[in-house]
Amino acid sequence: MQYSLSRSLIRHLAVLLKWTILLFFLVFTFVPLGWLVLSSFKTNFEFETKPFALPTVWQWVNYVKAIQISGLPRLFFNSILVSSLSTVLNLLVSALAAFVLSRLRFPLQNAILTTLTAGVLIPIIALMVPYFSIIRALGLYDTLWGLIVTYASINIPISVFLLHGFMRTLPKELEEAAVIDGCSLFQRFSRIVLPLSQLGIVTAGTFVFLYCWNEFLYAMLLTSSVASRTI
Repeated sequence: MQYSLSRSLIRHLAVLLKWTILLFFLVFTFVPLGWLVLSSFKTNFEFETKPFALPTVWQWVNYVKAIQISGLPRLFFNSILVSSLSTVLNLLVSALAAFVLSRLRFPLQNAILTTLTAGVLIPIIALMVPYFSIIRALGLYDTLWGLIVTYASINIPISVFLLHGFMRTLPKELEEAAVIDGCSLFQRFSRIVLPLSQLGIVTAGTFVFLYCWNEFLYAMLLTSSVASRTI
Protein backbone atom coordinates (compact mmCIF):
# COMPACT_ATOMS: atom_id res chain seq x y z
CA MET A 1 0.00 0.00 0.00
CA GLN A 2 2.78 2.40 0.96
CA TYR A 3 4.66 1.52 -2.25
CA SER A 4 1.54 2.30 -4.31
CA LEU A 5 1.12 5.67 -2.59
CA SER A 6 4.77 6.51 -3.23
CA ARG A 7 4.42 5.74 -6.93
CA SER A 8 1.23 7.80 -7.12
CA LEU A 9 2.94 10.73 -5.37
CA ILE A 10 5.94 10.54 -7.69
CA ARG A 11 3.62 10.47 -10.71
CA HIS A 12 1.71 13.54 -9.50
CA LEU A 13 4.94 15.38 -8.76
CA ALA A 14 6.21 14.56 -12.25
CA VAL A 15 3.02 15.93 -13.80
CA LEU A 16 3.25 19.04 -11.62
CA LEU A 17 6.89 19.56 -12.62
CA LYS A 18 6.03 19.12 -16.30
CA TRP A 19 3.27 21.73 -16.20
CA THR A 20 5.45 24.09 -14.17
CA ILE A 21 8.19 23.92 -16.81
CA LEU A 22 5.65 24.41 -19.61
CA LEU A 23 4.13 27.38 -17.80
CA PHE A 24 7.58 28.90 -17.35
CA PHE A 25 8.37 28.63 -21.05
CA LEU A 26 4.92 29.98 -21.90
CA VAL A 27 5.47 33.05 -19.74
CA PHE A 28 9.05 33.39 -21.00
CA THR A 29 7.77 33.43 -24.59
CA PHE A 30 4.60 35.51 -24.37
CA VAL A 31 5.54 38.18 -21.82
CA PRO A 32 8.10 39.85 -24.14
CA LEU A 33 5.64 39.53 -27.02
CA GLY A 34 2.89 41.12 -24.95
CA TRP A 35 5.25 43.93 -23.93
CA LEU A 36 6.06 44.59 -27.59
CA VAL A 37 2.37 44.75 -28.50
CA LEU A 38 1.59 47.14 -25.65
CA SER A 39 4.60 49.30 -26.49
CA SER A 40 3.42 49.63 -30.08
CA PHE A 41 0.38 51.58 -28.85
CA LYS A 42 2.46 54.16 -26.96
CA THR A 43 3.96 57.46 -27.98
CA ASN A 44 7.75 57.75 -28.11
CA PHE A 45 7.70 59.77 -24.89
CA GLU A 46 5.65 57.16 -23.04
CA PHE A 47 7.84 54.36 -24.33
CA GLU A 48 10.99 56.07 -23.02
CA THR A 49 9.61 57.23 -19.67
CA LYS A 50 7.17 54.41 -18.78
CA PRO A 51 8.34 51.34 -20.69
CA PHE A 52 6.40 48.81 -18.57
CA ALA A 53 3.20 50.79 -17.93
CA LEU A 54 -0.01 50.52 -19.91
CA PRO A 55 -0.53 53.21 -22.57
CA THR A 56 -2.27 56.33 -21.28
CA VAL A 57 -4.00 56.73 -24.62
CA TRP A 58 -3.98 53.82 -27.07
CA GLN A 59 -2.28 55.14 -30.20
CA TRP A 60 -3.98 53.09 -32.92
CA VAL A 61 -2.67 55.57 -35.45
CA ASN A 62 0.81 54.08 -34.95
CA TYR A 63 -0.15 51.08 -37.08
CA VAL A 64 -1.63 53.28 -39.79
CA LYS A 65 1.57 55.32 -39.94
CA ALA A 66 3.74 52.19 -39.94
CA ILE A 67 1.82 50.75 -42.90
CA GLN A 68 1.97 54.03 -44.81
CA ILE A 69 5.67 54.66 -44.19
CA SER A 70 6.82 51.10 -44.87
CA GLY A 71 4.68 50.60 -47.98
CA LEU A 72 3.50 47.28 -46.55
CA PRO A 73 0.62 46.71 -49.02
CA ARG A 74 3.03 47.01 -51.95
CA LEU A 75 5.60 44.76 -50.27
CA PHE A 76 2.95 42.15 -49.48
CA PHE A 77 1.68 42.18 -53.08
CA ASN A 78 5.24 41.84 -54.38
CA SER A 79 5.89 38.86 -52.10
CA ILE A 80 2.78 37.03 -53.29
CA LEU A 81 3.51 37.79 -56.95
CA VAL A 82 7.19 36.83 -56.81
CA SER A 83 6.58 33.66 -54.78
CA SER A 84 3.74 32.48 -57.03
CA LEU A 85 5.44 33.15 -60.37
CA SER A 86 8.76 31.75 -59.14
CA THR A 87 7.03 28.55 -58.05
CA VAL A 88 5.17 28.15 -61.36
CA LEU A 89 8.31 28.81 -63.43
CA ASN A 90 10.40 26.49 -61.28
CA LEU A 91 7.89 23.63 -61.45
CA LEU A 92 7.50 24.01 -65.21
CA VAL A 93 11.25 23.69 -65.83
CA SER A 94 11.86 21.10 -63.11
CA ALA A 95 8.98 18.83 -64.13
CA LEU A 96 10.16 18.74 -67.74
CA ALA A 97 13.76 18.12 -66.66
CA ALA A 98 12.76 15.39 -64.21
CA PHE A 99 10.64 13.68 -66.87
CA VAL A 100 13.47 13.67 -69.41
CA LEU A 101 16.02 12.44 -66.87
CA SER A 102 13.76 9.68 -65.56
CA ARG A 103 12.35 8.40 -68.86
CA LEU A 104 14.87 8.98 -71.66
CA ARG A 105 18.31 7.48 -72.16
CA PHE A 106 21.02 9.71 -73.63
CA PRO A 107 24.78 10.40 -73.18
CA LEU A 108 25.81 12.21 -69.98
CA GLN A 109 22.40 11.56 -68.43
CA ASN A 110 23.86 10.43 -65.11
CA ALA A 111 26.39 13.27 -65.15
CA ILE A 112 23.64 15.86 -65.60
CA LEU A 113 21.52 14.32 -62.85
CA THR A 114 24.50 14.14 -60.49
CA THR A 115 25.39 17.77 -61.20
CA LEU A 116 21.84 18.91 -60.51
CA THR A 117 21.66 16.86 -57.33
CA ALA A 118 24.99 18.26 -56.16
CA GLY A 119 23.52 21.73 -56.57
CA VAL A 120 21.39 21.06 -53.50
CA LEU A 121 24.58 20.99 -51.41
CA ILE A 122 25.89 24.37 -52.61
CA PRO A 123 25.09 27.18 -50.12
CA ILE A 124 23.16 30.00 -51.77
CA ILE A 125 25.56 32.58 -50.35
CA ALA A 126 28.28 31.15 -52.60
CA LEU A 127 26.22 32.06 -55.67
CA MET A 128 25.56 35.69 -54.77
CA VAL A 129 28.25 37.23 -56.99
CA PRO A 130 27.41 35.15 -60.12
CA TYR A 131 23.68 35.82 -59.78
CA PHE A 132 24.24 39.53 -59.17
CA SER A 133 26.47 39.79 -62.25
CA ILE A 134 24.00 37.90 -64.45
CA ILE A 135 20.98 39.89 -63.27
CA ARG A 136 22.82 43.18 -63.85
CA ALA A 137 23.93 42.04 -67.31
CA LEU A 138 20.35 41.11 -68.23
CA GLY A 139 19.05 44.49 -67.08
CA LEU A 140 16.83 42.89 -64.44
CA TYR A 141 18.37 44.57 -61.37
CA ASP A 142 15.76 46.14 -59.09
CA THR A 143 12.89 44.42 -60.89
CA LEU A 144 10.45 41.75 -59.82
CA TRP A 145 11.48 39.58 -62.77
CA GLY A 146 15.04 39.60 -61.48
CA LEU A 147 13.84 38.03 -58.23
CA ILE A 148 11.50 35.63 -60.02
CA VAL A 149 14.21 34.29 -62.32
CA THR A 150 16.70 34.02 -59.45
CA TYR A 151 14.36 32.22 -57.06
CA ALA A 152 13.13 29.84 -59.76
CA SER A 153 16.65 28.88 -60.82
CA ILE A 154 18.03 28.53 -57.28
CA ASN A 155 15.39 25.93 -56.45
CA ILE A 156 15.70 23.87 -59.65
CA PRO A 157 18.14 21.32 -58.09
CA ILE A 158 15.90 20.44 -55.15
CA SER A 159 12.76 20.37 -57.31
CA VAL A 160 14.37 18.13 -59.93
CA PHE A 161 15.66 15.86 -57.17
CA LEU A 162 12.19 15.47 -55.65
CA LEU A 163 10.28 15.11 -58.92
CA HIS A 164 12.83 12.76 -60.50
CA GLY A 165 12.60 10.40 -57.54
CA PHE A 166 8.80 10.52 -57.69
CA MET A 167 8.52 9.99 -61.45
CA ARG A 168 10.84 7.00 -61.35
CA THR A 169 8.27 5.15 -59.24
CA LEU A 170 5.52 5.53 -61.85
CA PRO A 171 4.87 2.36 -63.89
CA LYS A 172 6.27 2.59 -67.42
CA GLU A 173 3.56 0.26 -68.73
CA LEU A 174 1.12 3.17 -68.77
CA GLU A 175 3.38 5.14 -71.10
CA GLU A 176 4.04 2.11 -73.28
CA ALA A 177 0.29 1.69 -73.74
CA ALA A 178 0.02 5.39 -74.59
CA VAL A 179 2.76 5.06 -77.21
CA ILE A 180 0.84 2.21 -78.83
CA ASP A 181 -2.21 4.51 -78.96
CA GLY A 182 -0.12 7.14 -80.76
CA CYS A 183 0.86 9.53 -77.96
CA SER A 184 3.89 11.70 -78.58
CA LEU A 185 6.61 12.32 -75.99
CA PHE A 186 4.99 15.55 -74.80
CA GLN A 187 1.56 13.91 -74.63
CA ARG A 188 3.01 11.16 -72.45
CA PHE A 189 4.31 13.87 -70.14
CA SER A 190 1.21 16.07 -70.07
CA ARG A 191 -1.51 13.39 -70.06
CA ILE A 192 0.05 10.58 -68.03
CA VAL A 193 3.14 11.47 -66.02
CA LEU A 194 2.12 14.99 -64.96
CA PRO A 195 -1.33 14.05 -63.56
CA LEU A 196 0.14 11.07 -61.71
CA SER A 197 2.89 13.26 -60.24
CA GLN A 198 0.53 15.70 -58.52
CA LEU A 199 1.68 14.70 -55.04
CA GLY A 200 5.34 15.27 -55.91
CA ILE A 201 4.52 18.56 -57.65
CA VAL A 202 2.59 19.81 -54.62
CA THR A 203 5.49 18.84 -52.34
CA ALA A 204 8.11 20.58 -54.48
CA GLY A 205 5.83 23.58 -55.04
CA THR A 206 5.23 24.03 -51.33
CA PHE A 207 8.95 23.89 -50.63
CA VAL A 208 9.74 26.45 -53.36
CA PHE A 209 6.93 28.82 -52.38
CA LEU A 210 7.95 28.85 -48.71
CA TYR A 211 11.57 29.44 -49.68
CA CYS A 212 10.61 32.38 -51.91
CA TRP A 213 8.35 33.85 -49.25
CA ASN A 214 10.96 33.66 -46.49
CA GLU A 215 14.03 34.57 -48.57
CA PHE A 216 15.75 37.80 -47.52
CA LEU A 217 19.37 37.81 -48.71
CA TYR A 218 18.80 37.90 -52.46
CA ALA A 219 15.82 40.24 -52.07
CA MET A 220 18.15 42.80 -50.47
CA LEU A 221 20.94 42.12 -52.96
CA LEU A 222 18.91 42.40 -56.17
CA THR A 223 16.52 45.23 -55.27
CA SER A 224 16.97 48.81 -54.13
CA SER A 225 13.48 50.36 -54.15
CA VAL A 226 10.14 49.69 -52.46
CA ALA A 227 8.53 49.15 -55.87
CA SER A 228 10.41 45.87 -56.36
CA ARG A 229 11.17 44.85 -52.78
CA THR A 230 9.38 42.06 -50.92
CA ILE A 231 8.46 41.65 -47.27
